[in-house]
Amino acid sequence: FSATRSTNHEPSEMSNRTMTIYFDQVLVNIGNHFDLASSIFVAPRKGIYSFSFHVVKVYNRQTIQVSLMQNGYPVISAFAGDQDVTREAASNGVLLHMEREDKVHLKLERGNLMGGWKYSTFSGFLVFPL
Repeated sequence: FSATRSTNHEPSEMSNRTMTIYFDQVLVNIGNHFDLASSIFVAPRKGIYSFSFHVVKVYNRQTIQVSLMQNGYPVISAFAGDQDVTREAASNGVLLHMEREDKVHLKLERGNLMGGWKYSTFSGFLVFPL
């Protein structure tokens, strides 16, 4: 799957306290295992999966931190915190061993994300089935 966010993402607009980063457009979703409404990927089978994300902060003098969550636990994080740069990006990627029905999503730990022009993206795919 590959998803983008086309509008800015600020915590005040979220309807819950999970701080899940919601995406509003799917570019690729073979098998439909990425649920756009919840922005959660559910593994269809046991295997090794690759995930990557790229997010851009909205304001200078701010730090953003994003974590990739597997079954509710942070696996990797990325941050951007240069106080003098307005449009700074944070990216990370990982290979994960996942069981069938494991869930992965992005969590905004702090800050606000740039969404316009599809700067913020989240992608994943099965590398090797087990």
